[in-house]
Amino acid sequence: MTAVTSDPLHLHLSYGLPRRGLPAAASFHRWVSTTLAAVAFHNPAELCVRLVDSAEGRALNARYRSKDCPTNVLSFPAELPIPIPIPPLGDLVLCAPLVADEAAAQGKPLKHHYAHLTIHGVLHLLGYDHLQAAPAERMEALERQILVTLGIPDPYT
Repeated sequence: MTAVTSDPLHLHLSYGLPRRGLPAAASFHRWVSTTLAAVAFHNPAELCVRLVDSAEGRALNARYRSKDCPTNVLSFPAELPIPIPIPPLGDLVLCAPLVADEAAAQGKPLKHHYAHLTIHGVLHLLGYDHLQAAPAERMEALERQILVTLGIPDPYT
């Protein structure tokens, strides 16, 4: 496990598969920090990001969403009964093979797709959703805004 610490964010990155070709912890830290800043979230927070293979991604998606297939990103908001010094935002799980396949199919740089899915997952942890049209439009607009500050083009075009 790799930890990147910087106030107010404490990011823990865990690999469930070989690291070769995967973004570095510093990239994830930048994407998460940029997302938190964009929504004016300045409280101390802790986030765990796990990169997994297809088997682990499928098992987690089956267990928590009753879908027997891997998905690109899962968000698990933290729900603790008592306050702790650095409150956790939650956990993100990214299925590396699926992310790579999607990036290739969409003709996007792999790092850009990881950035987008990380931002998307963090927004879910902060309560954003896309189950209905209006909230989905707000979430996608925010994703676009954050990505442009990182020099990444609109992922929805």
